[in-house]
Amino acid sequence: MKIGIVSNLYPPEARGGAELVAQRIADALYERDHEVFVLTTQPFDGLRSLFPRIRERTLEAVYRFFPLNLYYLRQDRCVPFPLRAFWHLIDLFSASGRSAIRTVIRNEDPDVILTHNLKGIGVSIGREIQRQGVVHIHTLHDVQLSIPSGLLIAGQEQSLLNRSFLRRWYERGVKREIGNPDLVLSPSQFLADFYRGRGFFTDTRLEILPNPMPPDQVPGRGARIATKTRFLYVGQLEEHKGIRELLAAIDEGDSDMELHIAGEGSLADVVASRAQRDSRVHFHGFVSLNHLMQLMQSVDAVVVPSICYENSPTVIYESYLVGVPVVASRIGGIPEIIVEGETGLLVAPRDENDLARAMRAIHNARDAWWVKSDSIRAYAQQYSIKRYVDRLEVLMQDIMKS
Repeated sequence: MKIGIVSNLYPPEARGGAELVAQRIADALYERDHEVFVLTTQPFDGLRSLFPRIRERTLEAVYRFFPLNLYYLRQDRCVPFPLRAFWHLIDLFSASGRSAIRTVIRNEDPDVILTHNLKGIGVSIGREIQRQGVVHIHTLHDVQLSIPSGLLIAGQEQSLLNRSFLRRWYERGVKREIGNPDLVLSPSQFLADFYRGRGFFTDTRLEILPNPMPPDQVPGRGARIATKTRFLYVGQLEEHKGIRELLAAIDEGDSDMELHIAGEGSLADVVASRAQRDSRVHFHGFVSLNHLMQLMQSVDAVVVPSICYENSPTVIYESYLVGVPVVASRIGGIPEIIVEGETGLLVAPRDENDLARAMRAIHNARDAWWVKSDSIRAYAQQYSIKRYVDRLEVLMQDIMKS
């Protein structure tokens, strides 16, 4: 089967878990002898970058292009709101994205196209795939089809902007431009319910398919040897990820606790400054997946203190792969993948005291939690990439036969 994968970002251009999931799926499908190609974006690099071309061949052929817009997707952090709003409007109806997918479909003649995040590559790519008569399966990753930023913050659900006609107008445009995929996959029940509640995909088959872990090449952990209790945060260093709440929580912690932070973002200077002043805080900056796995081998728990509605954070699956428990906010789809007291602990979002309580609970029972490593790894096998692709292949065959 020839399979196309469309993602707004694709490694090495990446800033979150969605693009890593897209890559894992592409690699796994290739290894099962499917022909796989990818369409994704790149920064502007002259006029030639406006047209999709194969820029690299890893396991799969990767087409990259710059979707004609005011700026590149990853440059949005310092752009003022009016320009961002105009950027979203251009992206919604992107003629550049439609042209790119037409070109790639003509070159590759795929049997099916799997789309992931379309913000930044062109939402209307969805409708164009359907217009070209190709089977279209879309995977949800966050709330960006309803809220352009992709961020719904706890406590701000009823904010003026979220209740405004602008959001309803935007949603109507998205529903029209993404069209009616043959199948929609949601990694969490939360996200499926969110979109159905907003009137999305009412005439489309929707399946719950949790995200896959990385390929299992990580050995189990040995005996615990650290003298201090180590916590690890991995991800974007942004307000919505709960970084400030995490730093406040470690203030309430025992002197025998360490906090390791890996990632990059607008709060990197805040984290670096704190690490210079506080010997308990260690800032690692951006780390590769291999380095991340090594870090996880030595920590007592991973912390996911998000204050935004998360779908199914990739770092939780990565933690389970190593056998590390997770302390995470009780928000969005996170509670669906954490078994309280067995694979981790849940805390109230935006509550630094509750976060500190859970971290102390791990600290006080760190040896007992370490012993749970094998059972956490066993629990995680339901999220293996093999099981994911087994199910995906069945669903693709069903759709193509119908």
